[in-house]
Amino acid sequence: MSSARVALGKVVATPGELDAQQEAGEGALEFIRRHVIGDWGALSEEDKQENELSVREGFRILSSDTLKSGVKIWLISEADRSLTTILLPDEY
Repeated sequence: MSSARVALGKVVATPGELDAQQEAGEGALEFIRRHVIGDWGALSEEDKQENELSVREGFRILSSDTLKSGVKIWLISEADRSLTTILLPDEY
């Protein structure tokens, strides 16, 4: 992906998030694509600015999106970019 801004490392999802995806009839690829290019989803401007700093300085990055079913999901890339986890906010 030529416009990638975030290295994902290994991508994992929690059981709750996988169940929510299945119930919504959606997969994670579009949300992952958006996270990688720096589309942080439904975050406040302050949180988006924090992500921009995190991209530059190598801190943890958070994206937030909503499945078609209305369930919110988070994507979190660790500071060392070894792991990206897709989860429900209440699983954090």
